[in-house]
Order: sequence, then C-alpha cells, then structure tokens
Amino acid sequence: MRSPKLAALELKRFGRGRLPRAALAALLLLPLLYGALYLWSFWDPYGKLDKIPVALVNSDTGATVKGERLTAGDDISGKLLHSKTFDWHRTSAAEARKGVANGTYYLSLTVPPDFSRQIASSSGKTPETGALKVRTNDANNYIVGQISRSVFSEVRAAASAKASRGFYDNIFISFADIHGETEKAAKSADKLGQGIGKAKKGADDLAAGLAKAKEGSRDLKSGLGRLYKGSGTLQTGAGGVADGTQALSDKVNDVAAKVRPFLKEHGKEIGDVSQLVADASRKASDNLDTLPETTATAAAKARKASDDLAADYRTRCEGAVPVDPECPALKKSVAAAGTAADVAEGVNKLVQDNTTQLDTLGGHLDDLHDQALWLAHHAPHLGTDLDTAVRKINTLNSGAQKVAKGAGTLHTGLSTAKSGASDLDSGVGRARGGADTLGGGMYRLVDGSGKLSGGLHDGAAKIPDYGKQDRDSRTEVMSDPVRLVNQALHKAPNYGTGFAPYFIPLSLWVGAMVAYMLIQPLNGRALAAGASSWRIALAGWLPVAAIGVLQTLALMAVLHWALGLQMVRAAGTLGFLMLVTACFAAIVQWLNAQFGSAGRILVLALLMLQLTSAGGTYPVQTSPRFFNAVHPFLPMTHVVDGLRRLITGGGLGPVWSACGVLIGYGVAALALTAWSARRRQVWSLNRLHPELSL
Repeated sequence: MRSPKLAALELKRFGRGRLPRAALAALLLLPLLYGALYLWSFWDPYGKLDKIPVALVNSDTGATVKGERLTAGDDISGKLLHSKTFDWHRTSAAEARKGVANGTYYLSLTVPPDFSRQIASSSGKTPETGALKVRTNDANNYIVGQISRSVFSEVRAAASAKASRGFYDNIFISFADIHGETEKAAKSADKLGQGIGKAKKGADDLAAGLAKAKEGSRDLKSGLGRLYKGSGTLQTGAGGVADGTQALSDKVNDVAAKVRPFLKEHGKEIGDVSQLVADASRKASDNLDTLPETTATAAAKARKASDDLAADYRTRCEGAVPVDPECPALKKSVAAAGTAADVAEGVNKLVQDNTTQLDTLGGHLDDLHDQALWLAHHAPHLGTDLDTAVRKINTLNSGAQKVAKGAGTLHTGLSTAKSGASDLDSGVGRARGGADTLGGGMYRLVDGSGKLSGGLHDGAAKIPDYGKQDRDSRTEVMSDPVRLVNQALHKAPNYGTGFAPYFIPLSLWVGAMVAYMLIQPLNGRALAAGASSWRIALAGWLPVAAIGVLQTLALMAVLHWALGLQMVRAAGTLGFLMLVTACFAAIVQWLNAQFGSAGRILVLALLMLQLTSAGGTYPVQTSPRFFNAVHPFLPMTHVVDGLRRLITGGGLGPVWSACGVLIGYGVAALALTAWSARRRQVWSLNRLHPELSL
C-alpha cells in the first residue's frame, strides 16, 4: 500500500465517533487558539496606554521673568492631560504616593514647587536644572515602568526645549546687543583714528614748530648773549655819556652864569659885528669864485710886461754906445718885472693847483656867512636862547643819567634774559625730543587705532545680528537641535504585527507536537507488514503535514480578517508557512519515532531552545553567548527572519535562505525517520518492555 493511502487510513480513524472528530477539530484549532489568542492579547499595547491610571501632581508655584508670569508646571500639566499618553489623574502628593504604593496608580509624575523658577533661571546669572519627579512601583507592573521611562524622556525633552528657548533667546539678543555695541565701538574707533590722525599731524606740526623754535631759541640765546655784551658796552657808554653830560651841564651852567650878562648887554653889538662878518665872508666867497681867472690874467699880464720891459732893455741898453744912463735902473726894472711875473705865475699856479681847496674854502666862507648871519639874527636874544640851551643841556643830562641807569637795569635784565634764554633753548630742545617721541608714539597709535578699528569692524561683521524672526527660528533649533527623523523601512503598524513572525511558527510547532500525540509517527500496520521504511516515514508525515496546512489556513485567516494582520506578500507568506509546517512535522515525527515517549520531551525542549535563540523578541546579540552560538543552526531562527520579510516587506534573500534550510531540515528529518522505521521493524526486549511510557 502506498504512503498516501496509509496516511488517509490514519486520518480515517478520526471519523469513527464524536470524540475522535472533536479531537481532530481541536487539533486543527489548537495553533489558532495558541497563536491568535496570544497575539490578540497584546496586539497593540502601546495604543492602549491611555487606559493606564497615572497620578499627576502639579505643585509648581510659578515665577516672574522680566515682568512676565511663567507657569511651566501648568503648561506641562495641561499638555499631559490633553494627551493620550496615560490616563492622567490630578492628585495631591500624598494621594499619589499612596496610590503608587497600593497599586491604584501604576506611577506618578510630580512637578516640584520651584519648577518654573528653575526653568526661568536658565536665562539668569545662576541657571538651575528643573527636575520632574517620577515615582514607579515595579511590584505593580515592571513593563509600565519601562514604558514610562521612554514616555517621560520625551516629556523631559519637551520641557528642556521650552526652558532652553528662553536661554538661547537671551543669548541671541545678547549677540544683537554685542553686535550693535561693537559697531558703535568700531565707529568710535574710526573717529578715534581720525582724531589720532589729526593729533599725529598736530604732533608733526608741533615737532616742526619746535624745531624752528629750537633754531629761534638758539638764535635768541645767541642774540641775547650779544645784547648782553652790547648792553654792557651800552652801560659803560651810557655811564660815560652821563658823566660827559654831567660835566657839560656843569660847564655850561658855569659858563652860562658868566656869559649870560655879557650876551644880554652886548647882544646888539654882537649882531652887528656878525652881520659885517657875514657880508665880508660873502664878498670873499664871491671873489674866490673869480680868483683863478684873475690870477691867470694877472700872470699873463705880468709875464707880458716883463717880456716887454726886457725887450726894451735889450733895445736900449745892449750894444748901444754910449750907454744910456737909465739902463742900470731899467735893468733892475727888468729884473723886478721878471720876478713879479714869476710870482704872478707862481700865484696863478698855486691858485690853479688848489681850486679844490679854494672851493672848500668857499664852502667854509659860505658856512661862515650863514653862521654869522644866523648869529647876527639871533645875537639880540642870545641870552634868552642861552637859557633855553642851558635847560635843554640840563634836560639832556637828566635823560643821560636815566639812560645810564636804564642801561644798568637793561644789562641786569639781559643777564637774567640770557640765563632764561639758555634755559628756554634747553627746554625747547627737550620739548623737541619729546615732540619727536610723541610723533613716533602717535604713529604707532595711528597704526594701533587702525588695527583696532579694522578689528572691531571685522569683529562686528562676525558677530551675528539676529532679528526677531531669525532669532525665534534659531532659538527653536538651538533649544531642540537634534530631532529624530524616524524613517522606518517596512514599518510594522502595531505590536502584534511585529511579533507575528515569532508566534506563528511557535503555534505551528505546537500544532505538530500535539498532532503527533494523536497520530502515530510510524504506522504500526505498515511496520508489521514489512513495508518500505521511506513509505512508512511518509505515511506518518503526510497526515500531520496535511493537518498543518489546514492549521496554517485557519490561523492566517483569523489573524488577517479578525485581528487585522496585513501581509505585504500574503501568497508568499502562506506558501512559506506550508513549507514551515511540513518541516516542523518532519522534525517532530523523527523525534517521536526515534525516541518514543521521551521524544515528546525532546520536542518540547527543542521548542524552548528555538524560542530563546530565534531572536523573536529582543535581538539575539543581547542574549548570552550560548544562544548566539546555537542561533544560526535552528530552523525557527530562519523561519522568523523569512516571515519578517514576507509580512512587513524587504529583500527576499532571508526567505530563500530559510526555504533552503527548511527543505534541508525536512529531508534530513524524513531520512532519519525512515532509518528509525527500519530499526523499528526489528523487535527487541526494550520495545516490548520500555523503561518509560507516556
């Protein structure tokens, strides 16, 4: 008889009576109850958190910040009460403490009294951290405590972001203030640079002026030295003049005392005589003008008369016989005439040779004329003039005395001035050196002010100047700089969908395990008839595999239409699960066939080992090293990975790999079952009297 007929005969046994039928029905529904109920119980627990009672205690008293009222506790409480995070209950601190202790509330969240003040301090000088207090009681439920940590982390982050906004807003406002003040400082530095530039020019002008002043002070010093020397000479001279004027004054006063009576008595006669002298000098001056011509004429006439007389003498007296008695006298006349002619010519020559002196003499005669004429004019009142002259001489003497005294004072003053000029020259020299130093310092100051101005302008350009809108946007970013952009590839819509790849194979393994509690892994009739071991193995495997297919269809139908499980690849999921149930049936069959009653314990142990190493809940890397070691070698590991890709999506590499592993395990299990069937065809005492039977 072939294996399918043997399998059909095995299934027909369940049609004989109500109890077998009920057993078969229970067998078909067992994976459904096991898997569907399990998934249903926590299909979407995170969507039901609003059913968990939690105490909320708001003790915040608020705070005032820059004239505005801050009630951070009320803000957080209001948002939490309107959220669906938990079933929030406003309570007092005592009620919350008591409720968490006795299980009325799973946990409590307390906003402390100084929460707003601590939040506001973030923008002050001494910032503090605001603390929200969470009280949990793992004796009530451990998972709720774990969930609350995640939820309250988000609450804390939101509260921290709100507190940070005020802090960063003040920072950005400070940036704007610093930017404005730096720009003002830069403009002031520009003005300072301009002023220093002018001061530099002034320092240069001062240095140039002091250089000229140094030359002037040197010249002043030299000039005052000469003046001092000259003032000494002036003092000596003025003293001499004063002495002379004093002597003159004394002499004049003495003479005037003697002459004054004579002049007053004989003034008219002096005038007349002076007039005669004036006339005579005028006549003499006039004759001097014609003297050269007169002497020349006289010389010529004298020479002619001498020559004529000499000729007459020669005519009358030389060679004449008898001699004229008048000849001796005539000879004397000739001699006298020659002498007179020589004298006249000598006088003429003297006059001609001294015409310049004659002109000078004429000038003196003219002066004498003028002075004699003046004297003739003034002689009548010479006494009065003498008195006037005496007064003037006395005045001159008095002035000369004052000049002498002033010359002495001047000499003394110039001595002081000379010393002052020397000090001035030294001081101007030092001032010039200081001006040069000032000029150098001003040059460095100009350079420094330029760098200061440039640095301030560069600094102002680098300091941000945020407007309100820009400040708000930046404050928003800075207060919450990192946001989690959750891009979930092939996201599972709920908790149940995420765990379905873990519980579905668990249900199918349990279904195969229970099926072989009702169905023999090896057909006894076939064993007794000596049928082929492979035929026997397939005859024991096919009924359970067929039941597994029905179990799979029933389970997935309920999960999809009743619980709402959505599969990205529904047909592939069903086909893959049929391969899974076929493989699981082969493995469970071999364990039961090989080990008999003990095999059921091994099936259960293998199930536990697969559940703990498959990574169906937490990543297997978080498990101890042993589970990491056996993880790749167990079939459920590959089933879970394959179902995740088929249900939620993703690459099919793990699916094809899992199919290969399942086929390999299934074929190997069937081969081992066939080997066990062949061994079971040989009876032994152990088979007749087993040590343990279940």
